Amino acid sequence: MSPEFPWLIAVGFVAQLIDGCVGMGYGISSSAILAALGVPPAVTSATVHAAEVVTAGVSSVSHAWFRNIDRKIFFSLLVPGVIGGVLGASVLSHVPTRIIRPFVWAYLLVTSLVVLSRVILKHPPLSARAQGPALGGIAGFLDAIGGGGWGTIVTSTMIARGVAPRFAIGTSNAVDFFVALATSLTLWFQLGQMRYDMVVALLIGGAAAAPLAAWVTRHVPQRAAATAVGLVVFALGATGLFTTLT
Repeated sequence: MSPEFPWLIAVGFVAQLIDGCVGMGYGISSSAILAALGVPPAVTSATVHAAEVVTAGVSSVSHAWFRNIDRKIFFSLLVPGVIGGVLGASVLSHVPTRIIRPFVWAYLLVTSLVVLSRVILKHPPLSARAQGPALGGIAGFLDAIGGGGWGTIVTSTMIARGVAPRFAIGTSNAVDFFVALATSLTLWFQLGQMRYDMVVALLIGGAAAAPLAAWVTRHVPQRAAATAVGLVVFALGATGLFTTLT
C-alpha cells in the first residue's frame, strides 16, 4: 500500500466535491497529484479513470436523484464521448502527450472567457439543442489523453452555450461514468498495469463526497455556479498552459 494512501483519500474527497459542485476538476486535480508522485502519464490516466468509474457512478446517481440531468443532452454526448475516450486511451498508450496538451489548455482559457463574458454581459441562454456529438467526441479524446478534463471541457462549453449550470453539471457527471469506464478498460487492456492502492484511496474519498456535491449543485444559484465554473477553468487553463510552455 502506498504511504500516501490517507492523503489520496483526502485528495479524492476534495476533487470529487469540486467536480460535483462545478462539474469539473476531479480528473485534472487527481492526475496532477499522481504526476507529482512520479507515476507515468498512461498509468496515471488508467488509475484516475478507474477511480472515476466509481465516483462518477455515485455522482450520476446523486444528480439523477436531484433531477439535475437533461436526457436529450445526455444521449447526444454518450456514444461520441465513449468513442473519443477509447481513441484517446489508445493514442496515450503509444504517443507522447506533451505536444497536444498546450492546445487543450489554450482551449480551456478561451472557453473560460466565454463563460465569464456570458455572466458579465447577461446574455440570454441558448437552446440546449446547441449540444452535439462533436463535443462529446473531442472531450472524451482529450480527457483520456490528459488523464482528466471531461467535465472541464464539457461543462464549461455547455454553460458557455447557455445551458443552465445545474443541468450542465449533472449531465456531464452522468456521461462521465461511461467515458471513464471505457477509457480505464482500454488502458488496462493495453498497459496491463494499474496502481490499485491509489485507485482505492481516490474512490473512497470521491464516493464520500459525491452525494454532498450533488445536493450543493441543486441549491447554488445559476449565476454563481457559472461564475465559479469560469474562474476554475481560467485558473486551470492558465496554470496548465504556463506549466507546459516553461
